Amino acid sequence: MWGGGGGGWVGGARAAARRPPRGESHDEPVGEDAGAYPPRPVRAVRGLDVKAHLGRKGTKYLDRMASFGLISCQEALQGAEIDGARTGVVLATNTGSVSTHSTLLYDTLTLEKPYLVNPGRFPNTVMNSTTGQIAIRNGLRGLNATVAGGQTASLLAFRHARLALTLGRADRLLVGGVEELSAPAAWAWHRTGVLREGAALGEGAAVFTVQRERPAGGELAEILACEMRFTPDPRDYADGLAHAVSRALERSGLGPDDVDVIAPGAVHQRGLERVEQRGVRAVLGDREPETVRIADVLGETYSASGAMQLAGLLALWQARPPVAGATALITSVGWDGNAAALVVRSPR
Repeated sequence: MWGGGGGGWVGGARAAARRPPRGESHDEPVGEDAGAYPPRPVRAVRGLDVKAHLGRKGTKYLDRMASFGLISCQEALQGAEIDGARTGVVLATNTGSVSTHSTLLYDTLTLEKPYLVNPGRFPNTVMNSTTGQIAIRNGLRGLNATVAGGQTASLLAFRHARLALTLGRADRLLVGGVEELSAPAAWAWHRTGVLREGAALGEGAAVFTVQRERPAGGELAEILACEMRFTPDPRDYADGLAHAVSRALERSGLGPDDVDVIAPGAVHQRGLERVEQRGVRAVLGDREPETVRIADVLGETYSASGAMQLAGLLALWQARPPVAGATALITSVGWDGNAAALVVRSPR
């Protein structure tokens, strides 16, 4: 149950992003604008057949981002008996679908008559379009929220979900993050020089069912706490993350020595990676728990990174079951001054 420490149970995780099978090239973009990408490796989701997952009805104008979210949520709910009135969605994003926005903008500026742009694309330009479609297709009438928080968006979504469940706004929530690859976004990353040379860009979605009551079986982890901190001065970013980590451990009833695994988020970002390391070290000291670097496999997934970090951690626990009650710390810090920390525990 959700208690004083802000705990909850996580189950039914599904990630649309996947590691390419052996022999499949994963360092080249896909889609209509594949030739417009900068010279940087990408980790694209390949072989995605939306109609095979969702059927033909209503899928003609779905963009890549909405497709990721819908498929992930459908798989997370597969076989579950849900109360639609008490089940909701909390999904992390950056600005919605960048590719849809840029396509409509390009058509508006280049077509002879701008009002001839494809009207079927307009619904996807709304930032909360994906969560709305998820609710409609799955009959979910509970809390419906889209959290736009940059790099830390996914962990902010988990914090939002924890508060909503604690306040009784829902009994079960689909929580996660989604990010799509697009040429405009790839060029933005490339031009800023934020990512290390050779760091790949990724895409996909990771969605989890989170509920107040411990499920009868099949739970993947227990959420102990999720805390965030905003720090306006870049010189204090590490202190902001340290505060979030300390607060999360305190709410979990744990100390620095209780952390068994760390899943950092800014592993490919120049400067920010060191900030994250300093913030974590300020709390854990010289201890070096096992570190899981999800971005090394999936690439930089930005607003979906926190959800991907959790998905990768749970996949590791399923492949190599830890000691019962193992504790993991998932961290995220962004250039906007936001920092967040999520503490989860393996099933007992």
